[in-house]
Amino acid sequence: MTTVDTGQRRTPFGLMLRDWRRARGMSQLSLALDCGVSQRHLSFLESGRSRPSRGMVLHLASALALPLRDQNTMLLAAGFAPAFGERALDAPELQPVMAALDRILAQQEPFPALVVDRIYNLVRSNAAATELLQFLFAGAAAAPPADELNLAYLLLAPDGMRPAVENWEEIAIWLIRRLRAEALLEGQSGDGKALMERLLALPDVERLARAGEDDGEHPPVLLTNLAVGGVRLSLFSMIASLGTPLDAGLQELRIELFYPGDRATEDWFRAAAASRTGQEGGA
Repeated sequence: MTTVDTGQRRTPFGLMLRDWRRARGMSQLSLALDCGVSQRHLSFLESGRSRPSRGMVLHLASALALPLRDQNTMLLAAGFAPAFGERALDAPELQPVMAALDRILAQQEPFPALVVDRIYNLVRSNAAATELLQFLFAGAAAAPPADELNLAYLLLAPDGMRPAVENWEEIAIWLIRRLRAEALLEGQSGDGKALMERLLALPDVERLARAGEDDGEHPPVLLTNLAVGGVRLSLFSMIASLGTPLDAGLQELRIELFYPGDRATEDWFRAAAASRTGQEGGA
């Protein structure tokens, strides 16, 4: 008599391993070859018939390019302690990294730069970014509360920056696509799911999230076009991250550097920086 494996014996580790493998578009054979193990052994790990060693968990997680947070989760699912810490950003051990981030932000002046966490909560910003946010909220009903500095939400919310973004629908479509792509690559944490649900509940966002591919010709970069009080700005951005983080929180930080898309925007930021310098000198 043939016995059908219903999957009920799968361990949390086995399920996680299978789900990540599928998310990466890998077959059991391809992952087994990458890790130097037999496909039979990998099948046994996924089904729960074999238990992995701590080293094997980390080996598989590395081959699957899992973020450190998810490597910790996989270790816990296999019955092992996490391998990577997550320190508070003001911890003494992180001060050299925080100082490096501050130098990057300062060097980006007179143009905006900011640091966000994995769900786009604002962590740090330079003076130009602060001025830009103030400029954008000049067209909003009210400035955001101090504890509401999630930039993804503020960009999409009708009472946030949306009124100041001339090409808001285009920006919203690409932001939702980026968030979904990041969820596929990096895993979707509980707070990440909560943020996505919150964003999709905003007016028009779910409709735009279902938008199909645009067959039109795209420019070299996506420009965000802003307009408040007769002033128009055009910006594009670059995103950077730490090269070799061994702390789960540090790995998730993103540095976003903004650059002017035209001469008028460049002149506006340079004039704003000169005005700030003059005010500081006068003080």
